[in-house]
Amino acid sequence: MTRHLPPALSSRRAFLQASVGAAVGGALAAGCTQAARPGSPDRPPNILFVFSDQHRGMDLGCAGNREVRSPTLDRLAAEGVRFDRCYSNTPVCTPTRGTILTGLYAHQHLATVNDVPLPEDQVTIADILRKAGYRTGYIGKWHLDGVPRNRFTPPGPRRQGFDDFWAAFNCSHAYMNARLFRDDPTPVPLKGYEPIGQTDLALEFLRRPDPRPWCLFLSWGPPHAPYHQVPDEFKAMYDAAALTLRPNVQAEPPAPFKRLGRSDDRADLAGYYAHVTAIDAQMKRLLDALAETGDDRRTIVVYSSDHGDMLGSHGMHKKEQPWEEAIRIPLIVRWPERVPAGRTTAALAGTVDFVPTLLALAGVEAPTALPGTDLSAAVLGASEAGADDVLLAVPIVVDQGQAQNVREWRGLRTPRYTYARWWDGRGWMLYDNQADPHQLRNLIDAPSHKAVRDRLEARLRRRLADVGDPCVSWQDTVRRLGLVDVWNRREEVMHRASPRRVEGT
Repeated sequence: MTRHLPPALSSRRAFLQASVGAAVGGALAAGCTQAARPGSPDRPPNILFVFSDQHRGMDLGCAGNREVRSPTLDRLAAEGVRFDRCYSNTPVCTPTRGTILTGLYAHQHLATVNDVPLPEDQVTIADILRKAGYRTGYIGKWHLDGVPRNRFTPPGPRRQGFDDFWAAFNCSHAYMNARLFRDDPTPVPLKGYEPIGQTDLALEFLRRPDPRPWCLFLSWGPPHAPYHQVPDEFKAMYDAAALTLRPNVQAEPPAPFKRLGRSDDRADLAGYYAHVTAIDAQMKRLLDALAETGDDRRTIVVYSSDHGDMLGSHGMHKKEQPWEEAIRIPLIVRWPERVPAGRTTAALAGTVDFVPTLLALAGVEAPTALPGTDLSAAVLGASEAGADDVLLAVPIVVDQGQAQNVREWRGLRTPRYTYARWWDGRGWMLYDNQADPHQLRNLIDAPSHKAVRDRLEARLRRRLADVGDPCVSWQDTVRRLGLVDVWNRREEVMHRASPRRVEGT
């Protein structure tokens, strides 16, 4: 069995037992107030990390979409910096959530596919910040505790360092009949629209007196489907018939793919936009609370998402695919004390870059084994340099992706190109996003772009080697990462009638 784990992060227990100086650098050895934090020497910045589920990066007013109403997120961008090219390294829920918390690729943190748990011994940003003196909290959708989706995540290591405040549910999309767990296994019902109740709890956290700096992760379920489960006041804002579909939306996908059901793409888009506007209203409540408590200037506020949503583009739906609609996500950062207002940066970013960037902004030294890029200079306006490329990978395809005939793949998003191929090396897509922003012309077999394809394939192979991704079949991925037992358990729960079991060890 081979687990490609960076040695410095392979044991959460070892991290928590180590001295602060050994684990996160000598700058923290004397306590969080002595870490180097530019602009706030007496108190580290708070971190409010808000992320939704399945929100495309192009679907905000500040990103150029004139039909979706997102006044608060537009204001957040106007008061901070917006990354115009941020991408989900593994565009599906559980793997990306693991990446957002650990700073590792999916095959490294081992929550490689939806409904496979993040191992308890993984080191997360919450562990690191708590070690540095932060109060930590998590509210909303978790989706990192395996199956069943309604299981209670008890206090302790399965909460991955979010030990001071917990109000979460592993996974559900019942937005008008939601529940969550606190510190006992009796679920607490949330009245009305789920993001409103989750934001109520976030306000409780923000208003709690405590001298320590804090880090709160708030995870909303929308704009993920069901698109119709949104309050009527927001539904009324959108006329499905009047909305503009993206130029690449089509009735049927190209071969060999299959359409996922027969939903109405316009109606779905209207409901999706209604969800965006509804969560935007909750963001306003958060910003108002920060102003009320006096924490607004010293709080780093981040808004992002785990992945996008195809919504009929190329005839496809949901995620697990390398088209722009599935991989591009919002990334907005506001910190009035340090981040210049009103900037849009073209710096390339991936979800694997979030942990090193946030730790750098907070003045907390990151573990050396993190594979992502520290983008704090781009956030602070000191540089426009970003990641060289974004490594894309879906090592195991399940559920809705499998139903559409998507197979396991690897790829790259560079500043200009999107390149993806199947795990066995056969080509899938090559787009020149500069000349073809809606990806209408697949150049994978175009003689004119053979040199580009060869260059990107060589680059991809180097990147996979660098991060220890062997790029094998999904069955071998399960075996190599030691996931046979948790995978088979996942399949028995999620697909009882026809589980895809893996034999061997």
